[in-house]
Amino acid sequence: MENKIIEVTNLSKRFKSLWAVNSLNLNVFKGDIFGFLGPNGAGKSTTIRMLLSLIYPTTGSVKIFEMDLFKNRIKILKRIGAIVEKPDMYGYLSARKNLEILAKLSRYDITNQRIMEILDIVGLKDRANSKVKTFSSGMKQRLGIAQALIHDPELIILDEPTTGLDPHGMKEIRDLILSLKNDFGKTIFLSSHLLFEVEAIATRMIIINKGKTVVEGSVEELLRPKELEVLFNVNDIERAIDIAKNMSLEVINKTNEQNFDKKNQVRIKIQRELIPVLNKKYVENDIEVFSITPSRSLEDYFLSLTDGGAK
Repeated sequence: MENKIIEVTNLSKRFKSLWAVNSLNLNVFKGDIFGFLGPNGAGKSTTIRMLLSLIYPTTGSVKIFEMDLFKNRIKILKRIGAIVEKPDMYGYLSARKNLEILAKLSRYDITNQRIMEILDIVGLKDRANSKVKTFSSGMKQRLGIAQALIHDPELIILDEPTTGLDPHGMKEIRDLILSLKNDFGKTIFLSSHLLFEVEAIATRMIIINKGKTVVEGSVEELLRPKELEVLFNVNDIERAIDIAKNMSLEVINKTNEQNFDKKNQVRIKIQRELIPVLNKKYVENDIEVFSITPSRSLEDYFLSLTDGGAK
């Protein structure tokens, strides 16, 4: 794959006797929304700080834009925008004034027109002159992303951008991230503990645990395998099982799983393209299908790879 934006090779960071990151490898390509996942203590924050050269690795290398990060630090950072943890801003000043001050402190020659364009991108143009202390948490987070966009970076690194937001605010941030990729051609490195968020918007992802890579690849390949376990909720389980077996499908009844009711649920191992075929068979045989639930979600996958998220 061409246009590699981030290339991390055998990256490690040790704090005294603790290896916070241990021989980590990952690759981010141009146009990715790259999901960076792992349980608490997995090494995500330490990795992000190394990607931004805030701390130096013990061993390993980081290339960004095909350049060694620690030999070309200033040149690379000029092409990156980032939010690490909660963005800081002056609450008694307006959104526009906050961006003006940041631009001056960063020595960027930014016009007022450009500031208004950025506020428009993050959906705050109409509140450009409102004091930040009047903003909701979601609005403050979008203003934080505006700060990261002020110099028109190619790569944007976001560390838990939806933490503490209500569902509406979370959706606004997700939509903004998608817009940055689709409408403005940005590459996004997204660290998040919200698994459904990464599943909904990421194109590629990595799961790390105890500082090491567990798995890396496209969301499509990792979460949407050809064969699934699917839970059918029906009104006649015996006939439903017979029909599935007549189609040479494997029936799996896990009576010990949470919320399993053997009276109306059957779990079937089935290829994706056969799900509508089986459903049609049920309807044709007067079996009512109340729900069809694939079991393969990012949460299932994540927990299976990280020992239930245990630290």
